[in-house]
Amino acid sequence: ERRFPVPPAAANGGLACGMSVIIPGAQQPFGVLDAHSHRERKFTRDDLNFLQAVANILATTIGRNQAEEARARLVAILEATTDFVAIAGVDHRVLYLNRAGRALTGLPAAENAAGRTLLDFYPEEGRKALRTEALPAALRKGAWSGETALKGPAGAVAVSQVVLAHRSPAGAVEFFSVIARDISEQQRLEEQFRQAQKMEAVGRLAAGVAHDFNNLLTAILGTTDLMLEDLATDDPDREGLLDIRSASERAAVLTRQLLTFSRQQVVSPQVLRLNDLVLELEKLLRRLLGEDVAIRVAVAPDCGGVKADPGQLEQVIVNLAVNARDAMPNGGRLTLETKNVDLDADYPTDRVTIPAGRYVMLAVTDTGTGMDAPTKARIFEPFFTTKPVGKGTGLGLATVYGAVQQSGGFIWLYSEVGQGTSFKIYLPRVDAGEAQAAAEEAAVVLDGSETVLVAEDEDAVRQIIEEALQARGYRVMVARDGNEALALAGRHTGQIDLLVTDVVMPDMNGRELSQRLTQVRPTIKTLYLSGYTDDAILHHGVLQEGVAFLQKPFSLGVLARKIRDVIEARL
Repeated sequence: ERRFPVPPAAANGGLACGMSVIIPGAQQPFGVLDAHSHRERKFTRDDLNFLQAVANILATTIGRNQAEEARARLVAILEATTDFVAIAGVDHRVLYLNRAGRALTGLPAAENAAGRTLLDFYPEEGRKALRTEALPAALRKGAWSGETALKGPAGAVAVSQVVLAHRSPAGAVEFFSVIARDISEQQRLEEQFRQAQKMEAVGRLAAGVAHDFNNLLTAILGTTDLMLEDLATDDPDREGLLDIRSASERAAVLTRQLLTFSRQQVVSPQVLRLNDLVLELEKLLRRLLGEDVAIRVAVAPDCGGVKADPGQLEQVIVNLAVNARDAMPNGGRLTLETKNVDLDADYPTDRVTIPAGRYVMLAVTDTGTGMDAPTKARIFEPFFTTKPVGKGTGLGLATVYGAVQQSGGFIWLYSEVGQGTSFKIYLPRVDAGEAQAAAEEAAVVLDGSETVLVAEDEDAVRQIIEEALQARGYRVMVARDGNEALALAGRHTGQIDLLVTDVVMPDMNGRELSQRLTQVRPTIKTLYLSGYTDDAILHHGVLQEGVAFLQKPFSLGVLARKIRDVIEARL
């Protein structure tokens, strides 16, 4: 060929002639194959055909190598994914199962998955869904997705899966693929969220009910106290009044339990040693539980301190112990254990995830009848009880749940039918010294002559407080709400020593009323009353420092003592 100049590289290499053919590829050529000669010659059609045949062989080899590399990359991706991936023929026999699929189903790495069918990886209910719904839908539409379960080494595993039918260019189904993701953790978190929402809703309802009942009980207790003060000690009517008072006090205990569950019970946390509390309660529990229940106490000597309300913690331990006794009608063993626990990672449980941190753990374990799954799911709900009618209120464990939550802790439950139950409570550990000893109450005179301004929107409660304080010598002014209280204070020319106010009132809460009065009367002191508090004086149910508070319902004696304490600053 004389029409084209000889390339310099060819001329320098002594090449006289040559021919070239394309190495064909599926999408584009792989390259060009050249053949050269050092002497001039004329290439024939046979020479060209031979060179093209060699190029075609090269193209096939290159294509095969590229396909192998692509396949290796795809397999590497499938092996690295955390989802179950299976490929099966039209007869549903498995052609491939990735590493995550083997781990999820418990198939050993050395075992060949090719001898199995897709149905082998599903429990009976899942097989039926795959056979009657998923595969037919994939054939019709090309894909099907939904939630089902795979067989795991420890039982069924909830998964979200996609089933795909892959077709040839001609439209014939060549194989199926299944991609499934373990959603057990997601379902557990969703159940935790639903449970939290339900408990929060029930807590708001319980707090509202407790608020209304506490106002009623305050009026009942106050009226009863006033009537008892007017009766002689041998008056036959005293017995009936004392019965009314006793019943009201029992009702007050129920409302306090409701408030504890809803985390509205006012608490005064302090640093204390859980070991001391458990050891102090041991004698009480032995009398309470009876001789049929053996009590074992195992407290770790190095247990750190916790910051909690000691009364609430006592209630938690006693409630759990009584619940354990009821689960052991024929006797058994109750174990109380404390120890330090350090969680270096979040610890998931059925109900809540315990965040990483330093805790003091209290475990209360019995050898009783245990609980099934439906019972465990509802065990902390208020008014839920497995006891016969009249044998329980269903508030014991709800109170435990609320108290632990309000103390910033977490509660975990493990139980098996016939094997007993263990409640484990994790309270944040604090580095502090021994618990502070409670100061003994000094005897005080409960009468007074000071001027007291009472702001209470509940008529019966306001009237009882007015009568009780007047009977003890106080000068009393009463108001239905904050605005009326401000007006009374504005007209009064003398000193007002104390404001006694409900926390939750229409238009103006007790905190705002106190602040506005303090601006014009800096020496006035404030005692807050409520059966249900908001964050006006509390922070998540914890009393702010320096705030005087009296929880409804209360007896008139308790009210009188509290008023003297506030006036004389003995808080």
